[in-house]
Amino acid sequence: MPKKKKPVIEYRHYSLPIDFPVLLLSGDRWKISDIKSEHLHFHNHMEIGICYSDGGIMEIKGESVPFRAGDITFIPRYLPHTTYSSPNTASLWAYIFFSPEELFRHSLKTAQSHIEPNLWAIQGTNCILNKEQHPKIYTLATSIVEEIKQQSPYYQESAYGLLMSLYIELLRIHANNESWSEHDQEPDLQGELVISPVLEFITKNYMMPVSVDYLADLCHLSTTHFRRKFHELMGTTPLEFLNSTRIEEACKRLKSTEASILSISEQVGFRSISSFNRCFAKLMGESPKAWRKAAQSEAQSAKASILEFTGWV
Repeated sequence: MPKKKKPVIEYRHYSLPIDFPVLLLSGDRWKISDIKSEHLHFHNHMEIGICYSDGGIMEIKGESVPFRAGDITFIPRYLPHTTYSSPNTASLWAYIFFSPEELFRHSLKTAQSHIEPNLWAIQGTNCILNKEQHPKIYTLATSIVEEIKQQSPYYQESAYGLLMSLYIELLRIHANNESWSEHDQEPDLQGELVISPVLEFITKNYMMPVSVDYLADLCHLSTTHFRRKFHELMGTTPLEFLNSTRIEEACKRLKSTEASILSISEQVGFRSISSFNRCFAKLMGESPKAWRKAAQSEAQSAKASILEFTGWV
């Protein structure tokens, strides 16, 4: 019997706008082909998808789940999945990417935890919510898209409020659905995304000194196996991924604060200003000082654009 072909996983990194950390992808560009991709993919932020036309299949955690126009999908970061339309169609979508933990950390103080880690335990069918069964979810999601597209006065405040309401509705569904219980079986991270604990750790602790051996231990892998697996999934080394995360955070601080470059380099985890400058120039194409000056002159448009739209070409 031939050996089952191992799925290829792609990492798609989306950089959120600095001034309003919500990324909208919409328009005719965002049509899904009816050709099934051989690659699953995952991304670094939570994804809300709105299907506007046609239907097809979304593969989540090994399940093939049908979708149709009017469905809202929500995919947590680091969860491998793929989508393809029904034969001879090209479903039209809009996507909203954001980090609930970052966006709502000062607002949702009563929420005991954010939803994403628990989504590993759910069934794929629960990642798709139908318009008829969840009209409020649909109205909120489509309203967010329109606010960001039209950019009327105070659109950021309006979109923020709508997005928080949408997230609260997802939390309520999570709380009321017994299959999403915290007591459900833990996800099997020995499969497609064994490195998930490291991605989560770096997202929250990028400013801390850390060794590759420590990261390998988080995944219960040998250092050699961890390095190989990480590069296989991410297309880069653990250290390069850590540094890109640090530089992206540095860009946000360079744009939004008056802190010195030395102070920012220390805040994001670099041990020397020389290593920070060298890494920054390698990723961003210019020095931190030059980038800050250009970003401040670009008013609202500056982004920490390291790997924007990777995977969609």
